[in-house]
Amino acid sequence: MVELVSDVSALVGRHMKHLVRIPEKLLSVTLMPVAYVVVFGVLFGSAISVPGSDYRSYLMAGIFTQMMLTNVGNTALGVAGDLSNGVVDRFRSLPMSRSSVLIARTLSDLTLAVIACVTMAIVGYLMGWRVHEGFLKALAGFGLLLLLGYTMAWLGALIGLLARSAEAVNSIAFMLVMPLTFLSNAFIPLDGLPGWLRWLCEWNPVSAVVAACRELFGNTTTGTGKGAFPVQYPVPVSLVLCGLLLAAVVPAAVGAYRRAAAR
Repeated sequence: MVELVSDVSALVGRHMKHLVRIPEKLLSVTLMPVAYVVVFGVLFGSAISVPGSDYRSYLMAGIFTQMMLTNVGNTALGVAGDLSNGVVDRFRSLPMSRSSVLIARTLSDLTLAVIACVTMAIVGYLMGWRVHEGFLKALAGFGLLLLLGYTMAWLGALIGLLARSAEAVNSIAFMLVMPLTFLSNAFIPLDGLPGWLRWLCEWNPVSAVVAACRELFGNTTTGTGKGAFPVQYPVPVSLVLCGLLLAAVVPAAVGAYRRAAAR
């Protein structure tokens, strides 16, 4: 265990040094979140009304969740890049734990997710978004978001190990993130949708996470599809879903990395 912690710390330091040397990597977790908050808040806010709340408060949980989903592509690209540029071959020659490489990668990407959350929270606050359920519940909301971000990072690691090319990774990440985001309650209330589409959106796991964050932040509204089980009990459902997905993808990703490193 001591050796694993030491290996992970050294590799996390390596990733952080890359951010210092290539600060452009921070653009995706700073400028992009700001653009989402401003564009969706201003443009959609003038066209969409939400029963019982203002649209900007309703929007923030959806944008937070969307940014956590992008960890799939970020981590997948990083892992695929390490495989193609020979970094994995160098790691293979070192006396280090195989799992430490993926743990460090996912923790480093989780750090970027923290930066994105802080950036979006500041911009959202300046635009009028507020937390109404107290500090501890707000902290729990951000904790749930980071749990989702960490889960998506591990899923991205698995995709990067299996796809192995930037083109394939981008395609898979896009096909995964886009429907999960827009077929949910992230940006629009679900009451006006046709019955079959509303049912699909309510049972989308992303809708449960978004509803859980709104509940913990105190940004809940009336009439947002509360009939379905996932959005009736969003917090426990979100925790169970993230736990199950982590339990599935972590051993799968570690096994895929060991096979890749053995070649």
